[in-house]
Amino acid sequence: MLKKILLIAVALAAIILTACGEGNNAEAEPGSEGTLEPVPAEFAGQSNPLGADSAAEGQTIFETYCATCHGPEGHGDGPAGQSLDPKPKDLARLQAQVGDDYLFWRISDGKAGTAMVAWEGILTEEQIWQVASFIRTLE
Repeated sequence: MLKKILLIAVALAAIILTACGEGNNAEAEPGSEGTLEPVPAEFAGQSNPLGADSAAEGQTIFETYCATCHGPEGHGDGPAGQSLDPKPKDLARLQAQVGDDYLFWRISDGKAGTAMVAWEGILTEEQIWQVASFIRTLE
């Protein structure tokens, strides 16, 4: 009986510790401790096929779908983002440290454990690249 109680206690402790860590499983901000997750093979090496002129279309899409959380200038300071844990990424900082493949992947697939949803199926591939083009203009 004591072994059974001990086993249950250990299992509950493991579940609680796992749940407590979920808010911290988001990728670290660039420049802070930790590293970004590597781009999956299916996205690795992709580069934006659109020119810089596609950033204007991307801005319109960003303002419609992304600015609520990421803010109008992508600093992670949008009104809906204030209550999120973890907070939305500062895309102006992030874009300077990642490749096109990373941006396309994250916009397409989202990020588990965060409020970042997968936009694939909602936005077209071209629209995702347009948003990536706009993100490249953020400072």
